[in-house]
Amino acid sequence: MPVREILLLGNPELWRPSAPVVNIRSRETRELIGDLAATLDTFREQNGFGRGIAAPQIGVGRRVIFLNVGESFPLINPKITRASREMMEMWDDCFSIPNLMIRVRRHAQVEVEYTDEHGAQRTMKAEGALSELLQHEIDHLDGILATDRAIDGRSFAMRKVVK
Repeated sequence: MPVREILLLGNPELWRPSAPVVNIRSRETRELIGDLAATLDTFREQNGFGRGIAAPQIGVGRRVIFLNVGESFPLINPKITRASREMMEMWDDCFSIPNLMIRVRRHAQVEVEYTDEHGAQRTMKAEGALSELLQHEIDHLDGILATDRAIDGRSFAMRKVVK
């Protein structure tokens, strides 16, 4: 599966909402999942971090995200079905906005329904860092970037790159 170029802030494709995946078992869907996995793995090897990537970040307007959080797997047509009232603040980062950290508020816990790569319906309950990650990646599917979620105009900082 080829490693794809990650679109950067300013590319209008990043603000377009994604269409649902209709045929989970299609060759197109399998190839997209493979490309997301390869792109995420390569990013992690080159940068030493990275937990998730969404299809719009590689220029594909489909509702698919791929996570590597101890295990690697895709979430197809994910949807947040429950979110806690409790919020948390954190510095968010994004492959599409390299070296920029954005202070955002996210729900402390979420429940996400999705389809796995075999067509099975699944539910994932998440809190803390995983909750934040799911919200970030699902935002990408809705055409929302972390910059759109900034708490205020002072909620931006540059990441110090260590070589």
